Amino acid sequence: MYFKQITTPGLGCFSYIIGCPAAREMIVIDPKRDVQDYLDISREEGMKIVHTIDTHVHADHISGTQELKSHTGCDIMMYESSPVNYDFTPLIENQELTVGDTVLKVIHSPGHTPDALSLLVTDRSRGDEPWMLLTGDVLFVGDIGRPDLVGDAKLDEQIDNLYNTLYVKFKENPDSLEVFPAHGAGSLCGRGMSSKPNSTLGFERRHNPMLGFDSYESFHLAMSQDFPARPKSFTHIISTNANGTPLLERCPVDLAMEPMRFEEKMIDGATVIDVRDAASYAGYHVPGSLNIGFEPSLANWVGMVVEPNADLLLIVDSKNDYDRMRTELHRIGYDNILGYLSGGIQSWVYSGKPVDKLSIESAQDIQHNLESNTPLSLIDVRTPGEVGKGIIPGAKTIPLADILDGKFGLAEDEHHILYCASGYRSNIAASYLQRHGYWDVKALAGGFLAWSRAGYNIEK
Repeated sequence: MYFKQITTPGLGCFSYIIGCPAAREMIVIDPKRDVQDYLDISREEGMKIVHTIDTHVHADHISGTQELKSHTGCDIMMYESSPVNYDFTPLIENQELTVGDTVLKVIHSPGHTPDALSLLVTDRSRGDEPWMLLTGDVLFVGDIGRPDLVGDAKLDEQIDNLYNTLYVKFKENPDSLEVFPAHGAGSLCGRGMSSKPNSTLGFERRHNPMLGFDSYESFHLAMSQDFPARPKSFTHIISTNANGTPLLERCPVDLAMEPMRFEEKMIDGATVIDVRDAASYAGYHVPGSLNIGFEPSLANWVGMVVEPNADLLLIVDSKNDYDRMRTELHRIGYDNILGYLSGGIQSWVYSGKPVDKLSIESAQDIQHNLESNTPLSLIDVRTPGEVGKGIIPGAKTIPLADILDGKFGLAEDEHHILYCASGYRSNIAASYLQRHGYWDVKALAGGFLAWSRAGYNIEK
């Protein structure tokens, strides 16, 4: 059996290839939208892609099944009741797919979504005992799938499904079974995933806190609260996947814009994303632009901040950065990318157009103001879990998700200093507030990390 796990950085997505070099066939499970990795492996290993399977209708990333079908002619497979508006080959409970000596048994495993499936994999060239379980989004390493994405009306039903899948249906499988989920650390489809990409069923039964409840009632209570914020992108991604993802060849081609053309598109309503680092953005930036810099979870933050159907303009340092950003955006279904500023921010500056800046405060500046009793509006934009470990004395806590939802009640004419863990999210929040008329916002350089390492007081 040929087996390979492929990671999509930032989104925390895992996809899988299961194949047989002797039979010259392979199956791709939960493919990402940019499918070149799978095509390269198909060519290099001499295996034809005969099927591609989505374990469920994904909410956090665009599926690559349509893209793979367009390149290879393979079948698209999903569970029989999957709510999609395109032709697919239906899979049913206990159905078996074979690739050479490898057998993939379908297990209906609702809970994260009602129509999810898992795949029990046996390599008969080694033995008749199942070897691994591809769990989709129902069971992760250290966590389980969130049941709330289908809406509050079905939450109780989904919690019931989740409990039945994990505590009843999976119970018949041995501890030795290897677990390979569709997501790892960085994904928003769970709450506390491990960075380890795989586990065993026995280890998860012993150490995964979500598999350790002694009653359905305690499980239900835990699964009814405290889910991660739902990005703006999720509804759009679900709809795109359900209706059949447009092929990437239909997306706008590379378009480098001179400052005048770039400004015209801004005036027409396009959203500008500046992907430079926090310090560079602070120095000067295009007025009204949002600072969402490159980091592993960039796509998740775009999904939080930017409307999915927005026309997008990018400010990058190089063509390579533009290509990278475009790939990240396509993975979450943000396809209306009009282009990027040719020559970067320097071309904007040299054209004589106006710029804004984002003032930066150091930990020492803030400490000096506290010692001199200077009034400060300190805003901590971290999550409640982070805040629970300590804040800067006198800070007001407003999670970034609340700021993005307009739930903050800050005075427009007051000076506000924002901070997060390291400075990344506070720049997102500050640029968002600037875009919405808050002219005097600042950010703490290095965030709470800089404050704590400077040795200053922490309030708990």
